[in-house]
Amino acid sequence: MALLEVRNLVTQFHTGAGVAKALDDVSFTLEKGKVLGIVGESGSGKSVTAFSLMNLIDAPGRISGGEIIFKGENLREASAKRWSQLRGDRIAMVFQDPMMSLNPVMRIGAQLGETIAIHRKASRKEIETRVCDALRRVGIPAPEERMRVYPHEMSGGMRQRVAIANAIINHPDLIIADEPTTALDVTIQAQILYEMKQLARESGTALIWITHDISVVKDLADDLCVMYAGRIIERGPVQQVIQQPLHPYTRGLIDSLPQAEYQGKRLYSIPGATPPLLRLPPGCAFAPRCSRAERACQTIPPVVAAGGREHRCFYPLSA
Repeated sequence: MALLEVRNLVTQFHTGAGVAKALDDVSFTLEKGKVLGIVGESGSGKSVTAFSLMNLIDAPGRISGGEIIFKGENLREASAKRWSQLRGDRIAMVFQDPMMSLNPVMRIGAQLGETIAIHRKASRKEIETRVCDALRRVGIPAPEERMRVYPHEMSGGMRQRVAIANAIINHPDLIIADEPTTALDVTIQAQILYEMKQLARESGTALIWITHDISVVKDLADDLCVMYAGRIIERGPVQQVIQQPLHPYTRGLIDSLPQAEYQGKRLYSIPGATPPLLRLPPGCAFAPRCSRAERACQTIPPVVAAGGREHRCFYPLSA
């Protein structure tokens, strides 16, 4: 049985201008200890996926369809009390901005200790030991001293490490990371990516890593979902998707990556822009930007599954 199974998930935002379907028929599975990458441009639905999985969609948004099956339990039917038991314990999240999960007026040690105390019975000494272990695990030097500082006394990279430590401290089954390294320099980013992969391998924690940059997940993820305008348009083993993409949008994302041999040349960019969710074109939302679009693309392409891969395209690059 998969650790997480998302079935036909739909999340909508009801606005004065109409209903925006931010997630439309999103489905995927995740096994224990595996890493799933989710990539796409801004507005593709990546972060809404993360917040939907954590049941953190606020009005005017709501999850209006589908199922989220976690360890055999349908979380769409979970009560607020049940969610308070799950969040921070069995399911944890790392936000893009660490200050979204760190209290600026609490010392680091107190914040991480609180995460333990809410879900576990432990002595003060046991809590301090576990906090130090978590900080050490994410590469923070002198954790006994760092426990006593406030978030503003740390660099951005160190704050993000603290946020990750807070996520792993109760040894969750699943961590959802929403672009947690976007604001960090490449050296710190590489260190955090390595640490997260080691975590998945050593503890069996499953990881969903959300990013707009395919290069970030190519060596981290086992499987990759490519999202566009609220739909998963391609899914499969990460190396297969990168080396032989089936959807033209995936090909465009890969071609947009800077390469050493491109020095002095103009980088490729996908023509046009992601359409507003309130004004999606009929059929395939990528069709207006796609050089392969035909009349059939005016209808929504079905999910085509073969060889452990899935795509939504009437004219895939290879089949």
